[in-house]
Amino acid sequence: MRHGNAHAAAAHVAPETRIKGQERGWRVLGQLAPYLWEYRGRVTLALAFLVAAKLANVGVPLLMKEIIDGLAPANALLAVPVVLLAAYGLLRFSSTLFAELRDVLFVRVTQRAIRSVALGVFRHLHSLSLRFHLDRQTGGMTRDIERGTLGISTLLSYLIFSIVPVILEFTLVAAVLLAKFDWRFAAVTFTAVAAYLSFTFLVSEWRIEIRRRANELDSKANTRAIDSLLNYETVKYFGNEQFEARRYDESLQNYEAAAVKSEASLGLLNIGQSMIIASALTALMFLAAEGVASKAFTLGDLVLVNALLIQLYIPLNALGMVYRAIKQALADMERMFTLLGANQEVADRPGAPELPAGPARVEFRDVSFHYEPARQILHGVNFTIPAGRRVAVVGPSGSGKSTLARLLFRFYDVTGGAIVVNGMDIRDVTQKSQRAAIGIVPQDTVLFNDSILYNVRYGRPEAGDDEVVAAARAAHIHDFVMSLPAQYETMVGERGLKLSGGEKQRVAIARAILKDPRILIFDEATSALDSKSEKAIQGELERISEGRTTLVIAHRLSTVMGADEILVLDKGRIVERGPHRSLVGAGGTYAQMWALQQQEEAAQASHRDAA
Repeated sequence: MRHGNAHAAAAHVAPETRIKGQERGWRVLGQLAPYLWEYRGRVTLALAFLVAAKLANVGVPLLMKEIIDGLAPANALLAVPVVLLAAYGLLRFSSTLFAELRDVLFVRVTQRAIRSVALGVFRHLHSLSLRFHLDRQTGGMTRDIERGTLGISTLLSYLIFSIVPVILEFTLVAAVLLAKFDWRFAAVTFTAVAAYLSFTFLVSEWRIEIRRRANELDSKANTRAIDSLLNYETVKYFGNEQFEARRYDESLQNYEAAAVKSEASLGLLNIGQSMIIASALTALMFLAAEGVASKAFTLGDLVLVNALLIQLYIPLNALGMVYRAIKQALADMERMFTLLGANQEVADRPGAPELPAGPARVEFRDVSFHYEPARQILHGVNFTIPAGRRVAVVGPSGSGKSTLARLLFRFYDVTGGAIVVNGMDIRDVTQKSQRAAIGIVPQDTVLFNDSILYNVRYGRPEAGDDEVVAAARAAHIHDFVMSLPAQYETMVGERGLKLSGGEKQRVAIARAILKDPRILIFDEATSALDSKSEKAIQGELERISEGRTTLVIAHRLSTVMGADEILVLDKGRIVERGPHRSLVGAGGTYAQMWALQQQEEAAQASHRDAA
């Protein structure tokens, strides 16, 4: 069941969450500043190399003018051009050298920022409540993170090494034009640059909305594809391969239309930019040619103007591309930082202590809970599990049984009352220490797509191989593992699909044994198994629960007959409690459930005998 919390839907960013889109986007710069500050020495040195590279770049046309004027027939100073030619080559080399040194210095800054932000998002996602993860769409979210981290690289590279160089180069070119030529050259240049920037920014702002829409459609297509592949067996069961292909193609068609529109708008932008630059170049070359004809300028001046303007055109043309790339990166990062800004519903209180040591006594004190205010799940639930004892909870589907386990794990906080362990409200202790005290064998054991060794060791990652084998022996899975060709290195497949239900449950039991928790939760741990497997695993569950505080959530009453106390939960309220024998004798809800299940088991046994 999915429980509502609209902000957690990662594949969809509602307009109101964007906070005027553009402001939110540029605010990303402030979030990246700490990562740059960590390497401020490298950034400063890289900027120094950048300035040196641009000075060398602008010096090249000035030297070219002197070389051409020195080679004119009126000048017979052959030594001067030779020296200038040597200086020209040195400047050309210096420009490339300083640019490469700049990139080498800055690459660590960029990669460290990507690593830090990606790790921060990953940790934050693990800190969010179960409510967020029930609502999330994995495919879209992973694509958002992928594009967001790539956007960091784009943003840092272009912002530091494209925007700053363009400003610097424009300043130097403008200074040369004002110093060497009359005001008309500077006027044409400033007008062209202003028109270019205005046109670029206006069209790019229009294009960024097209890009954002394309991103949303791309994430949606990716979400559909991954969701379909994760449910491969279900697709096969119902023969819906073509149906899934059509749904995926619908998403791809929508993305295709948005991508085509994005590229068409890019063509319009490029045409407009080229027209502005070509007009400015033509006007300036006309002025320079007129000056040469009137003897006011030399032939070297004509070459200087042409070289300077072409040199200015290159970064200006790049500026348009850079602005578009930065805006695109901000749009991509916006979605990733939306994930980072998702509300951490369950959080440790400042200075929270660890859960007190020792055998664990668990108390549910008048606990109420709802996922949504209009739908109450638990109503004033009260019970205690003494240290080392076993309490079972039974009841019909939807009565709130599994919610008890989720609240004890603190996947959610209670909306009324308190859950107390060893005298401490679990909201007052650290989540890490509280969850470290709990082990669980769930109904549906989901394994990592890794080896059996990895999955068992996940209960305590620092455990040695001998401890893993001991846990596997205790769970009665060691002999099965050793019969496999790759033994403990056998890969279990996506979500453990290469193992049977009973084998997966034994891995889950071994994992819980290895964790060695003070509190155990069996959340309908055998309900998905056949009778033979259930009986085998039931015995193992009883063995590992000895001496541990245990909460058993069960549907089959035969699995909880030995519990110290059985709670009957119905519509979020405890309607009966006591040991098995007294509950059967009371003739209430539990007795009715017991009689019904006994009849079902007898009918199944009769059916098997007849077969």
